[in-house]
Amino acid sequence: MNTTETSEKLKEIVKEKYGEIADQSREENATSCCGASCGCGTVDAAIMAEDYTKLHGYVADADLGLGCGLPTEFAPIKPGDTVVDLGSGAGNDAFVARSIVGENGKVIGIDMTEKMIAKARINAEKLGFNNVEFRFGDIENMPLSDTVADVVVSNCVLNLVPDKVKAFAETFRILKPGGHFSVSDIVLEGELPKGFRQSAELYAGCISGAIQKDHYLKIIADAGFENIQIKKDRKITVPDDILFTYLDSVEIEKYKSHKLGIYSITVYAEKPTEHAQKKKEPCCAPGCCDA
Repeated sequence: MNTTETSEKLKEIVKEKYGEIADQSREENATSCCGASCGCGTVDAAIMAEDYTKLHGYVADADLGLGCGLPTEFAPIKPGDTVVDLGSGAGNDAFVARSIVGENGKVIGIDMTEKMIAKARINAEKLGFNNVEFRFGDIENMPLSDTVADVVVSNCVLNLVPDKVKAFAETFRILKPGGHFSVSDIVLEGELPKGFRQSAELYAGCISGAIQKDHYLKIIADAGFENIQIKKDRKITVPDDILFTYLDSVEIEKYKSHKLGIYSITVYAEKPTEHAQKKKEPCCAPGCCDA
């Protein structure tokens, strides 16, 4: 199977699992190991999710417990901004962002799962929000024009995208010069056990789609972003009942004894201003680099 076929297969896995999740309540999602029921034991709460309930603009019907951070907390969104939410799901982060941008701002959610788009649109219609829209699309090829967003946010989604280089290149493209993003995501320090890496269920549950933290940050830098900051760094503890689903006792002992880490990080970065970008361009004629 070539890289393109593998990427498409992974996308289909994610679409299938998140289509199932869209049909469930937050409570059902919180008591399953990877968002949608997968027969791998019951845990008391979602492993990665954080509490949204105290955030202004919180909409309970849009909260499926799927995030791994609170990206809007670290995205200095202003009234009147245009915000794009990548992997918007049922609208959780989009509605929080909408409460900040106000009536003069705009929020655009992008998701590749039709059922999530439908659920988010129903939520927006019930609330009478006319400045929030949800578009069906792929983060590797976003249905947006260049330089439309002041801010991009995303919550535990980009790690699920097979081609993260394209995803961050697209994020750079849609941001206005001087714009910025705040992304919460799952990254690794050390190699995951084979049982984790090969599990489609865990891929859809965010773990097996994650890459090394240093590689993740390098992709962001290579895309052209500056002032890259990790605003929050939280280690994820995977419960034993889930470990035993994918690993044998020897693998679990090895996993726990090594300094392997699964982390939720929230990363902030900025797209350079037009002036800063021009200063980086190679000088190709006499006088072209004069300040």
